[in-house]
Amino acid sequence: MEIRSWILLFFLCLLSTGWMEAQGSWTVVGPDGGDARAFAAVPGQPGRLLLGTTNSWLYQSLDEGASWHRLAKLDAADGFVLDSLVVDSSDPTTIFAGAWKNSDDGGLWISHDGGHTWSEPADLKGQSIHALIQAASDPHILFAGTLLGVYRSTDSGATWTQISPAGSKEIHEVESLAVDPTNPEIVYAGTWHLPWKTTDGGKSWHNIKNGLIVDSDVFSIVIDPQHTRTVYLSACSGIYKSENGGALFHKIQGIPNEARRTRVLMQDPENLQVVYAGTTEGLYKTENGGKTFKRMTGSDVVVNDVYVDPKDSNHVLLATDRSGVLASLDAGVTFTGSNQGISERKIAALLVDRNDPQCLYAGVVNDKNYGGVFRSTDGGGHWEQLDEGLDGRDIFALDQTKDGTVVAGTSHGVFVLGAPASDDPAPTSPDAASGPEAGASAGPAGSAQTWQPRNTIANTIVKTVTQTHYRTKVNVEKQVKAPVIELESSVNALDVSGDVWVAATSYGLLTSRDQGATWQGGPVMGGREYLSVTVHGDDMAAARDDNVVISTDGGESWWPLGLPPALVHIHSAVFAPDGSLWLGARDGVYFTRDLGKNWLWLQRLPFRDVDDLSYDASVKRILASSRSSDQVYAIDAKALTWDFWQVGYSILLIRGAGDRLVAASLNDGVLTGPKVQPASAPPPADASTR
Repeated sequence: MEIRSWILLFFLCLLSTGWMEAQGSWTVVGPDGGDARAFAAVPGQPGRLLLGTTNSWLYQSLDEGASWHRLAKLDAADGFVLDSLVVDSSDPTTIFAGAWKNSDDGGLWISHDGGHTWSEPADLKGQSIHALIQAASDPHILFAGTLLGVYRSTDSGATWTQISPAGSKEIHEVESLAVDPTNPEIVYAGTWHLPWKTTDGGKSWHNIKNGLIVDSDVFSIVIDPQHTRTVYLSACSGIYKSENGGALFHKIQGIPNEARRTRVLMQDPENLQVVYAGTTEGLYKTENGGKTFKRMTGSDVVVNDVYVDPKDSNHVLLATDRSGVLASLDAGVTFTGSNQGISERKIAALLVDRNDPQCLYAGVVNDKNYGGVFRSTDGGGHWEQLDEGLDGRDIFALDQTKDGTVVAGTSHGVFVLGAPASDDPAPTSPDAASGPEAGASAGPAGSAQTWQPRNTIANTIVKTVTQTHYRTKVNVEKQVKAPVIELESSVNALDVSGDVWVAATSYGLLTSRDQGATWQGGPVMGGREYLSVTVHGDDMAAARDDNVVISTDGGESWWPLGLPPALVHIHSAVFAPDGSLWLGARDGVYFTRDLGKNWLWLQRLPFRDVDDLSYDASVKRILASSRSSDQVYAIDAKALTWDFWQVGYSILLIRGAGDRLVAASLNDGVLTGPKVQPASAPPPADASTR
């Protein structure tokens, strides 16, 4: 096969030099929820709360957590976990935020104007901060727990000094801190190993492990403000209580073994006998100082922080993994979602309804029963969860059939969205969490649709058998049915737009001619891990990391496509309406107009490591995006020119929605973009032959 022109010619370079940044803003529109990590109340400002997340963003609420908005992104990079928030008790305009990232990066950020601008003290720059606390008796004194040890500031965070032994093999990886409310010289430090205590401001430290199971990670320490020798401590081995300042701990019973990872303890400021325990298996509560605990939510709720309103102890907020903020107005008996304005979802699939550009479907990963698919019928203004039947599966692909049916590729198989069986119970709202099993979310209230599996693989294979004809043995080929199996593999891409459905899976390539009732296929050319698939009439193309296969008979047979030697690490494939095939790869965008005989490379496209390509009929362009960039591109497939947008977020994929663009971000949910004019430029002369 001749591959003559895989390097783009000079004239294409000239065409691409005139690109200008397209104007317009991008707006985060949800779906609401995601990971929430830590709360902080603002003294003297009733109703104002701060919320830290796992994505460098700090949120603010002005209505006691009923709604939220983004206050600041503390670092341009994504992925900083804001686990530690402190508002200065003597100056509520001063906010301290400690962060960590991948256990090897982080820092402390300080704002003196209520969170609008931030600075970083040099002493802790780059340090992974897992704990931060202010001394109640002297607001100028703060303590920070880092991977290196315990640090103290006596000048409101301007400078910091390590008070634990430098290079200590014991006091490091500090996860939790507590300071005696009457004496800032008395400090408790919980490490990934055991707890420690100093009574002289760090000059000397001693281990307070008596009564604890050896090698317990200490996640949280609480000192009773009225009886300062009463100390509660949570660890991976359970909850402990000491009544003699940590000299001896005894284990509190009542929390089952599977809930031993208690991430946070919070004492009710109105009733000190009430303590909440946030665990990886739900929220627990004691009303008798730890003698007995009762679980208040479902076991699927992962609690990172607890806020108890000092004015009304019936008002309790939880910061959780996946389900964002949960709110209770009855001291934890029932909880509802309180995530308006919070968008921390990881969107891996995005579909715009072909008949209604205001109807969007977003597929979520990592959120289990709080994820699945979300649908908005007003362009992202409001969302409903469609997860009934998915059983917590991640969503990797979404597509739509000719009749409008929505099909999802998941971490375990293919599912079709349809009406539930008549005897199915009515789905309940994910916000209607109550009683001991609160938090086990289902679909939205009133939802009339459920996801149904379409995963039967029923292959027909050709088998050679030996038959005897007139005493002569003859080898005969016969078609026989292979054993029926169920698809359990991840489905990375779908194209169900035609009469033949095709799926790119980790099991191989599958096709269906009966709307997913049965599938045929498997490994192709010895390969299983197919990442992308695209259809144009009877032509199909599917991409793996290192090759592309093509079919011209609707998936009946496949053969390898000739590729340029420089084309490596292929991520995505898409056909344009003219039949040209476009590939997104590590080195950018390639295309062929003759199914691989000749290739062109968009050499001057200021964009590399292209993860996703799609063709949008409304704007008549190839849309391109990359996980490693906050730019997205709309390429005119004929004129070979493009527009680009600086989105400001890490983008996984981009789609057209009528005359606008919508994007799926890696960490920030769905974004809506500016209006786009349809492409209309004529193709350059002889573009495919030079």
